[in-house]
Amino acid sequence: MKAEANRLQHAALPFRRRGAVLELLLVTSRGTGRWIIPKGWPIEGLPPHVAAAREAREEAGLEGRISERAIGRFHYDKRLADGSSLPCAVEVFALEVDQQMPSWPERDERRTRWFALEEGAEARARTGAAGADPWPSEQAGGIGFRPWSPLI
Repeated sequence: MKAEANRLQHAALPFRRRGAVLELLLVTSRGTGRWIIPKGWPIEGLPPHVAAAREAREEAGLEGRISERAIGRFHYDKRLADGSSLPCAVEVFALEVDQQMPSWPERDERRTRWFALEEGAEARARTGAAGADPWPSEQAGGIGFRPWSPLI
């Protein structure tokens, strides 16, 4: 069967500053336990950035300010329950996190953790997620996009 055209997903790249250290929050995927960024399918009636913020809330309990414009896009093959894969394009929106709620819908299904840039890249490589979505570089303000002003 010929591969379908890329399906579009929306993702949040949650970040916070701890003094001079920039940290990113990752969640584990439900199926494989790989460290990934919160992402999901478009939600009818919601703009892409709002859908990305909702995914971050549902998957990690995060609240904060999200960029209205995507800061980047990547492609990956989503693993499906039947063992096949679906090519996906993912638009990424920066989310400056104000707080993590004490409870959220997928809390019992995923782990969350704050990582410094280097530490997060190592954790993703250990769990095999390095090809699933890109890890920000230390360029352009520290995480591959312009620093807050007001966000992007």
